[in-house]
Amino acid sequence: MKQSFGLTIALLFIAAPTLAADPVYNTDAQPSAEVAPGIYGKISNPVLSKFNLSIGGYIKLDYAYNSTNLGSNGVITPISGAIPSKAISGTGPNSATFANQNQSIFSLKQSRIWFKIAGPPFAGAKTGGLLEVDFYGDNSSAAESPMPRLRHAYGTIDWPQTQVLFGQYWDMFAPMIASTEDFRTAAPQGAPYGPRVPQIRLTQKVDFAADHQLKLVFALQDPNQTGDNQGTVTGQYGPSVNYAGQIFYVNKGLGVAPGYMSLAMNPFTVGVFGLYGTEKAPSNANNSLSSWGYGLYAFAPLLKSEDGVNRAMTLAFEGQSYAAGNLAYGGATSFSVVGTTPTGGTPGSTSNTFDAAGNQKPARNWAFIGQLKFFPIQDLGFTTGYGSRYALNNADYAGISNYQRRSQQIYANVTYDLNAAVRLATEWQNIETKYGNVNGVRSAEASGVDNTVRLCAYYFF
Repeated sequence: MKQSFGLTIALLFIAAPTLAADPVYNTDAQPSAEVAPGIYGKISNPVLSKFNLSIGGYIKLDYAYNSTNLGSNGVITPISGAIPSKAISGTGPNSATFANQNQSIFSLKQSRIWFKIAGPPFAGAKTGGLLEVDFYGDNSSAAESPMPRLRHAYGTIDWPQTQVLFGQYWDMFAPMIASTEDFRTAAPQGAPYGPRVPQIRLTQKVDFAADHQLKLVFALQDPNQTGDNQGTVTGQYGPSVNYAGQIFYVNKGLGVAPGYMSLAMNPFTVGVFGLYGTEKAPSNANNSLSSWGYGLYAFAPLLKSEDGVNRAMTLAFEGQSYAAGNLAYGGATSFSVVGTTPTGGTPGSTSNTFDAAGNQKPARNWAFIGQLKFFPIQDLGFTTGYGSRYALNNADYAGISNYQRRSQQIYANVTYDLNAAVRLATEWQNIETKYGNVNGVRSAEASGVDNTVRLCAYYFF
């Protein structure tokens, strides 16, 4: 008996180091120890890769009350900028059918996850990459079945003053991202920066002194990737890429203040940007159609951070203005093309083709937007802004019913960070679209107005 007891104690001492270590789960067991007890059990095992790999993102719950019905994707405002109007007949998304309804909607589809890679060096440069997805892949599917959607996916080669980027990244045109909690970011009202597009980008910095420099950015990019890269698609981007550039003066000596989503601290920046492309399509009788845009951008830390990190008592202004043609894919213009509508065609439709004389041309708009961002304390932020997009020449739209003469937005939001992970936010938006040639009546005008109240909860990880 004593020998058995002593043997048992000895075996326990021998096993003690093993018992103290992390258990090795047998996932073939029923139920699996990996998911029991609890809903997921132990899921914090480290992620490994042949290179250094970081993982992050956020969970975002949105609630939006819209005074009009903005459709199945109404948790964010429409990329077209078209708000339903009680004066427009028919059953389209901008018609009285939707203007006479309101909407109350929840969504988690703006949640994101990303993987960041720090790779091996190359010729004195650092290499890296990032892959990011959200869950807007299929808005028509069931409530529990949103699909992953590719957002960012790029590789970089970084020297001290030069960067080469290849992959999918922010569109080069119009660099301001409006800090709206609605992740449409006021794209149809002057800030059409939201699309992520395939591109090859070269960034070169030229130092004037230690704290200020010139930043030159050039890129080849394809805004529609696969959706419109077919010879039969007409009146908008076809099989050709376009050329884009930015020239910015950056002065870090003037301090920094919070930028987009208040996550990064940005220095004083001012400069110009532009884009150009042209293509021919068989169904357009081989006529060329150009895509173009140019504008000005500025970011100014009116009240700078004391130490470059703390947001308390900082105030920033950000704004831009542009003119553009045939850039409807990101909301820079309301339509792709204007001109003679083919027999049986729909006025303003992006599927319109040239007539026999080839007399269609790029739809043209101009826009401006500005915002102020103020942090009285580190964790509390206030943002307010105004943006508006106009038809560059109303005569261009003479044959188009219910075209957008103007799309404007006023927005204001408040964010509060409970800690490093949890952020709460609320937002009010007033969006108005002024239409021309209402219901096909030349010179008839009407407006559609939406007021949105939004509540958001984030969990950053």
